[in-house]
Amino acid sequence: MPTVLGLEGSANKVGAGVVRDGRVLSNRRATYVTPPGHGFAPGPVSRHHREKLLGLVEAALGDAGLRPADIDGIAFTKGPGMGAPLAVVAAVARTLAQLWGRPLVAVNHCVGHIEMGRLLGAARDPLVLYVSGGNTQVIAFSRRRYRIFGETLDIAVGNCLDRVARLLQISNDPSPGYNVEQMAKRGTRLLELPYVVKGMDVSFSGLLSHVEAVTPSLLASGAATAEDVCLSVQETAFAMLVEVTERGMALSRAKELLLVGGVGCNGRLQAMLAVMCASRGARLCASDERFCVDNGAMIAQAGWEMLRCGHSTEIHQSGITQRYRTDEVEVTWRD
Repeated sequence: MPTVLGLEGSANKVGAGVVRDGRVLSNRRATYVTPPGHGFAPGPVSRHHREKLLGLVEAALGDAGLRPADIDGIAFTKGPGMGAPLAVVAAVARTLAQLWGRPLVAVNHCVGHIEMGRLLGAARDPLVLYVSGGNTQVIAFSRRRYRIFGETLDIAVGNCLDRVARLLQISNDPSPGYNVEQMAKRGTRLLELPYVVKGMDVSFSGLLSHVEAVTPSLLASGAATAEDVCLSVQETAFAMLVEVTERGMALSRAKELLLVGGVGCNGRLQAMLAVMCASRGARLCASDERFCVDNGAMIAQAGWEMLRCGHSTEIHQSGITQRYRTDEVEVTWRD
């Protein structure tokens, strides 16, 4: 079976990982961290990735005990994501493929999350809740596609949490979402916030704009603490996600729920989904930050699935696509 090197860099994390026949042999990652109150822009992130990626490739090969000659294919993230960081990763992948004489495999970032989740959770045909900084989707497999049953109508849940952290001047190290989660554990008051569910879709922009409008006066008057704000945002946003996910499980009759994406690391979200799954006699498949958060191994795993089915990408077709939807990919490696 093929051994695949995967390169990921669609946002502020850049990684390299190696997968062989359902085994993760290595998974190296570096994160671009900004000061509290700041987000990250494409230019600085791409420079960070350019500085780190070759070292990560070397380390990933070393961890796996492999040489370039042992690699059968190089997978990279084609999209979706930020343009400049994606372009850096694609350029490195193209260069290595030509230097080593190996096939190139362009991978959809979202499909990478799903395939890694299926591998780790031993989930055969799950409903998928994909929650990250840039994406929020409820997904099920049908007729060679990962079909999107529902999604955010505006911003992703991870972006909402990140911007709450920015508003509250919370540290971005190791990630704003993680620090919001820790502060939420100390919250004692649940504030009433906008709750927007439209069928299978959710909307977080109204929740965020409301929090941005009322938080300064709440903190100044002592009516609420920053911890209360974090608690309230999490509980409201996650309740919305659980509602549409349960509706998706009823529609698909799924007995497994796969939770993927960076926000999938959140312990409170996992606990809420576990209660819902238990009430339906279903199983929750979740993982920790090694594989929930963007990483090279997940791209390698999707590339492994694609390569063994004969997929490869010609150099002239190896450009990036910032808006590359999950349901655009023909999933030939599943029945």
